[in-house]
This record gives sequence, structure tokens and C-alpha cells, in this order.
Amino acid sequence: MAAKPVVVGVDGSEGSLRAVEWAALEAKRHSSPLRIVSAPALVPRIHAYNASPQAIASGLRGVAARALDAAITRSEEVAQGLPVTTGLLSGPPALAVAECGAEASMLVVGARGAGGFAAMLLGSVSRYVATRAPCPVVVVREESMAVHREIAVGIRDPHDINHTLAFAFEEAALRGADLVAVHTWFWFPSALHLGAAELRPTDPDRVAAEAASSLAATLGGWRDKYPGVQVRHDIIHGHPARVLASYSARADLVVLGGTVIPPTRAPASAPSSTRSSTTPMAPSLSSPQATRRKSS
Repeated sequence: MAAKPVVVGVDGSEGSLRAVEWAALEAKRHSSPLRIVSAPALVPRIHAYNASPQAIASGLRGVAARALDAAITRSEEVAQGLPVTTGLLSGPPALAVAECGAEASMLVVGARGAGGFAAMLLGSVSRYVATRAPCPVVVVREESMAVHREIAVGIRDPHDINHTLAFAFEEAALRGADLVAVHTWFWFPSALHLGAAELRPTDPDRVAAEAASSLAATLGGWRDKYPGVQVRHDIIHGHPARVLASYSARADLVVLGGTVIPPTRAPASAPSSTRSSTTPMAPSLSSPQATRRKSS
């Protein structure tokens, strides 16, 4: 049975080309083909252009096609000999890219695309894909290409994380990286003023001890399955989002569990082209639906 491809969405922005680099190296690591897709922006409903909507749509498809060409070139620069296919999609970009996850081993996108704002953590397409794609999703950020040989995995419920840990351990094994399992506990300030005794914080040391014991038991079987992966766990009092974001500065990949909201229509794409590529890593956020992310 042929290996499912690593799929990466591009729009011509430098952020999406960084995602191509990450995806190409990941595909090579997994001995998988790479598929690069691009969805043209939709024609604005209100515009003041000296051209017909049909001409504008044609121009937007030309932009997407050039983005694919640039992405192929970038993949060849970092992963020589990698089989590469491309697809020019149709329909709303976020939905079209998310639907490509149905036939992918994982789906890779940049944190912000051509229309992104520097203050936003995720662009509209990457945010939609991370919650809708039916496969693991990696959101590649732009801060650094350094490799730290560490993968962090966020654990909320040690009894419901098999897919998440499978993804994290496999990535750590393939990369020769250490794995840190992170559990955070946090009391929202409003909960402290409700007056209910059962909602008041318990002894922090007891919380940490119980969480550590539960994590150790959960990780035991995985340590046996992946004896080459060095594992530790961190129990931290703090807001989960802030804590996990802090790991993205020093980990190659931050893996988070997620719940998928399926896309609503079947994928549509133009015929794809195939070529053999004569094809580091930017910090990213992975969400295997099986799980979710930050990676390098």
C-alpha cells in the first residue's frame, strides 16, 4: 500500500515556503511523498478593478500556480530526490486545504499567509485547518530554524491521549529527540470567588504529586515501546496556552491533542502534476487529530 503523502498548503508567502521546507524534510524523514497544494483567493464581491470578475479570477489562479512553482523549487533545495506532486484547488481556500487532509498522513501550513498580520498567532486558513482537517496538522511558525532535539507534548487527561502520544513518540524517535510530557493546572480567578468549597484550589504539592504519578503510569508503556526516546514530564502551575507557547521557543515540535470538526463538502481540485524533486525547520505547532502543535 502506497504511503500517504505529507500535504502542505502554500500561497506564495515566505511563511508558506518555510512550511514547504518543514514538510519536505518531514516527508523525507517518513519516506513519504510530498504533495503541495494551493487554493486561489476568492474574487472580492465588491471591487473597483478595471477588469471583469472572470479576468480577476484568472489572475488569482495565476498567482496560486506561481506559488506552486516557487514551492517546488523550495522543496528541491532542502530534500533532493523527494517525489512531489502539486494540486491547484478550487473553492474557499481554508475549506479546500482542510479537505486535503482526508488523503494525507499529515497536513502542514504556515502560521500566517500572504494576508497575515504580525500580531496574529494564526492566520484564518491555518486556524481553520487546525480545527477541521481529519489528520494531524502542523502549523509552522517563523521564529527560528534551529533544531533543539526536543519535542513537547501537552497532556490534559492522561487516560485519553493515545493518539497524541503515538504521534509525539514517533516524531521523537524519527528525529532522535527527547520528549517532555507537559501537564499544567490552573485556576481561573473567577472560580476563586464563587464561594463553593469544592471549587477552591487544593494543596499545590498534592496536585503536582498526583499528576506526576498519573503521568508516570501513562508514559511507562510508551517508554517500553520506544526505548531509544528519553522521556521526562513537567508539571506546571500556569495557564495551559501560555505554558505550552513557552515551550515553542525551545522545542522542535509542540504536540497538542485536538477534536476535529469535519469540513462540509467533498474536495475539488484541478488535475495535479507530478515530478520527481531533487528536493531547519521552523518552530511549529502540531495537532494530531490524532493530535495538534508547534514545531521546528
